[in-house]
Amino acid sequence: MVSSRQRSPLREVLDPVAAGAIAPNRVAVITGAASGIGRAAALELAQLGLKIALADITAEQLEAVGREVAAIVGPNNVLVVPTDVSDLQQVQALKEKVMDTWGEVAVLLNNAGIGTVGGSYKNIEGWHKVFSVNLWGVVNVQHTFVPVMLSQENPSAIINTGSKQGITNPPGNAAYNATKAAVKSLTESLAFELRQKPTKLTAHLFVPGWTHTGLTKGNSAEKPPGAWTATQTVLYMLERVRAGDFYILVPDNETTRELDQARIRWAAEDLAENRPALSRWHPEFKSVFEEYIKENLA
Repeated sequence: MVSSRQRSPLREVLDPVAAGAIAPNRVAVITGAASGIGRAAALELAQLGLKIALADITAEQLEAVGREVAAIVGPNNVLVVPTDVSDLQQVQALKEKVMDTWGEVAVLLNNAGIGTVGGSYKNIEGWHKVFSVNLWGVVNVQHTFVPVMLSQENPSAIINTGSKQGITNPPGNAAYNATKAAVKSLTESLAFELRQKPTKLTAHLFVPGWTHTGLTKGNSAEKPPGAWTATQTVLYMLERVRAGDFYILVPDNETTRELDQARIRWAAEDLAENRPALSRWHPEFKSVFEEYIKENLA
């Protein structure tokens, strides 16, 4: 048995199964592909020689990304399929289009998502909308594509995009946090279930750091110094998928891996230590948390 002390937090050796999915002439399907991380992933995977299927609800932006990708891999190696991932029938139509055209899916980046709606008990319509995309969209894509990918002989990978907000649960974005916490849970369950099968399909939870996309609050035209570009985030993700990591916790220019780890441990210990909910932001624990971080980063 390999102990946690013997295993490096970041594997440095390529995993032959996970790495085999990201290969020339294989097929990548990307949801939320019209901008941000989805667009960056499409361009990077195209540079690696993969065929790219682009899905997003914003058709005009999606067509523009399709032209960018076609300039890299050629028009015959790109599919542009406007898709609302919250609609199961549209997701099934996306799958049929990809399979009819190329007959396989090697990389599935389950990435579509929308922003926040505020507090825990207001704006019920906003809650429904966020859940329909951020959670049910992921569920719809996973339920539609995983059965097909399970039966493939060649290695393949499903990468679900989560969020640090679904792990440490910072105040102010309750609906978004809840959806991303659910994505973490369902992706962990998927990874466990895949381990029980004779399959070459792997699952990965992609947790970006502060990424400049132009879509979220604080993302102006100019990238803030603390943020990574979408391309930096995607390149890190692809490196960790190739290494076989399940949890792909992405740093940025303000937040190191060590700081992420300390924050995650503190959040988990709220329950173990019976502290107040979200004690990191509780005035009575402010100085204790700050000292904890200093000790962990020393």
